[in-house]
Amino acid sequence: MTSETGESEANVRDEEAVSRFVERFAAEMTEAGMQRMASRVFAALLADDDGSMTSAELGEQLRISPAAVSGAINYLTQVGMIAREREPGSRRDRYRLHDEIWYTTFASRDQVLTRWERALMDGARTLGESTPAGARLAETAEFFEFVQAELAGMMERWRETRGR
Repeated sequence: MTSETGESEANVRDEEAVSRFVERFAAEMTEAGMQRMASRVFAALLADDDGSMTSAELGEQLRISPAAVSGAINYLTQVGMIAREREPGSRRDRYRLHDEIWYTTFASRDQVLTRWERALMDGARTLGESTPAGARLAETAEFFEFVQAELAGMMERWRETRGR
């Protein structure tokens, strides 16, 4: 069956439903600690068929100011969740999700955990591992070491399931 524009009904997006999804997923990401506008921009890109939009498109879809888009883009670029690309033949930038966004995001968290683990172990030694605070820091460092080992195995299993 086709719509008035000639598209099959399976290809017609319910923009209101898409908007509800974007806001719901953005709220979940905000609840988990991500900046609100960055969450909304990321969710909009995630819900876009090619995972790529211009600043103007993001502003229009989310009904936010260019400044809000810019701040969110800067944050998402800084944390490595999106990339900036120049639109061919134009001065406009497009913002695109990285391929394998979740794999890339979790893999980069591994570096953060390594830095935290080192800092915590230094802190434990500084405070004395036999003190309550030093023992707490050492246990936290051990936890991050455990998480990293599990994360590495999990990431490898994910690659295997994806056949890559």
